[in-house]
Amino acid sequence: MRVDAATPVSPSDPHQHPNQFALLKQRRFAPFFWTQFSGAANDNLFKFAFTVMVTYQLSVSWLPPALAGLVIGALFILPFLLFSATSGQLTDKFEKSRVIRFVKNLEVLIMLVAAVGFLSPHVAVQIPVLLSCTFLMGLHSTLFGPVKFAYLPQVLNERELTGGNGMVEMGTFVAILVGNIVGGLMVSVSNIGPVYVAISCVLLALVGRGVAQFIPLTPAIDPGLQINWNPITETWRNLKLANGNLVVFRSMLGISWMWFFGAVFLSQFPSFAKEVMHGNEQVASLLLVVFSIGIATGSLLCEVLSRRHVEIGLVPLGAIGMSVFAVDLYFSSRGLPLAPLMGVASFIARPANWHVMIDLALLSLFAGLYSVPMYALIQLRSQPTHRARIIAANNILNALFMIVSAILAGALLKSGFGIPQIFLFVGLANSVVAFYIFMLVPEYLLRFVALIASRCVYRFKISGDDNIPRQGAAILTCNHVSFVDPVLLMAASPRPIYFLMDHRIFKIPLLGGLFRLARAIPIAPRAEDPAAYEAAFEAAAKVLREGNLLAIFPEGGITRDGELQAFKGGVMKILENAEHDGLSVPVIPLALTNLWGSFFSRVEQVNGQKVAMVRPFRRGMFSRVGLNAGAAIPPGEVQPELLRARTAELMMR
Repeated sequence: MRVDAATPVSPSDPHQHPNQFALLKQRRFAPFFWTQFSGAANDNLFKFAFTVMVTYQLSVSWLPPALAGLVIGALFILPFLLFSATSGQLTDKFEKSRVIRFVKNLEVLIMLVAAVGFLSPHVAVQIPVLLSCTFLMGLHSTLFGPVKFAYLPQVLNERELTGGNGMVEMGTFVAILVGNIVGGLMVSVSNIGPVYVAISCVLLALVGRGVAQFIPLTPAIDPGLQINWNPITETWRNLKLANGNLVVFRSMLGISWMWFFGAVFLSQFPSFAKEVMHGNEQVASLLLVVFSIGIATGSLLCEVLSRRHVEIGLVPLGAIGMSVFAVDLYFSSRGLPLAPLMGVASFIARPANWHVMIDLALLSLFAGLYSVPMYALIQLRSQPTHRARIIAANNILNALFMIVSAILAGALLKSGFGIPQIFLFVGLANSVVAFYIFMLVPEYLLRFVALIASRCVYRFKISGDDNIPRQGAAILTCNHVSFVDPVLLMAASPRPIYFLMDHRIFKIPLLGGLFRLARAIPIAPRAEDPAAYEAAFEAAAKVLREGNLLAIFPEGGITRDGELQAFKGGVMKILENAEHDGLSVPVIPLALTNLWGSFFSRVEQVNGQKVAMVRPFRRGMFSRVGLNAGAAIPPGEVQPELLRARTAELMMR
């Protein structure tokens, strides 16, 4: 059964589950998860074992150990630049389980060739064969990348998408960790190590192919697509296509920056462990373990913190954490006293080293919070017929950013920068880049403010949010209790909401700037400013024509006594305009509860003094407030009196 990403989960939905781990019991997710897990593990087992062989066991004049990691990494990334555009087209054109099985068949063949390279006694055969297989495994990952992220929104609904992406991100980094550790341990076994590696690579490929057989059929999105085999023109076309949706395109840039950021740390771990932390190879592996566990933990936390929605408010939180702990890593790692190379036991016995490991763990945890919602947003907002091609274009951007990060890190090292200084530079640069992206796409910042308001300022409980449509135009009506009502409504909906609001609110410092950033529509009374009045309704009509959510407060202003006021007729004018445009727009009544008397409600006179909180100790920070959403009302049945009655009922729940 195909589940569209925009389909809400109802209480009777057979796909409803308590958390993201329950997806591992479902056929639509579990075979896919283990297929991608085995592939990522095999990639890294193969690459790391090969790198260790060249670095420690083989003597190759034209491939010195200092260049081995760089050459192997570059060969693996090269196919992403050459073939991502083609792989995105193939994913959109063909049924996805068929593409996945083809990729896994290719992996088996590559690993059989790699086994020949590992088992050959001649270095002149080993190195060329394994370098060729490195390039081919990069091709394998290039073909699988668009399928991986295009498959999820076809089989998971919006409530599951963040959790599903978190599981995949967690699985990928655990697979990287396992592959590196197992590959390093196996290849180090005297005399017979390469044999173990060869057998393991082939077995992992066969396991992945076997599991892939159970992935259910997933219909092709665009079976009539004509393949453009020119990667340059196709890549440019896909980037232009993504740029048509600015939120998607700038989210792609945000993800690519995250790979830039992460690549700097991952590439410097061996040198950081040896030259700065005075640890041996085991310490370098420990740092990789800490980093991977942090990424996995952050990825899994996304579903919990997002309340099973695509919550991009986590992205600014992740960016802040990445910068804070990258900068703190500089301070915690600089000036450590010289010491002989130490093993893991000696390393963890030093308290100063725990500070470094905590910084790494939290830095990577926040990177997980940063990346997962961005991937989910791209999947959710991309046009389905072009989703895989947009993801393929993102993979190209990721590869380019990783290459630039390697060049920049090398240039900084050559210029005399120490590794901690590079971490400081990247942490500060992350703050600048993140701020720039959030100004370009204010939706991230707005969702962050809504997240803080609904989790920190208040304890916000939402009931009936399945009634808020996941797609298509709709009008949301709500009682008006405080100055932060729009912020709480934003927190309740995974989709952007456009607000029609009293023009006087825009004069309030800070809140006015926030609502302007949210592109709220100011409205003035007709008697006060007829032109502004008509312009507001035209802007509202445009919002609905574009298939978006429009929210209004029919009372016309914030209540002065906590009671529900009479509803005005603005909603009827909006519906008339929508009908004139040929639209049938449902109206969803909402009710905020327990908010009156809180800090942001209207100022009152109490004992001759103006106060916001009537009972400050009960209605202060972290007070419980709620939002109840009712069933949609067809436009033909809407009347102000009916809406008010429905809202009053919802307020009593």
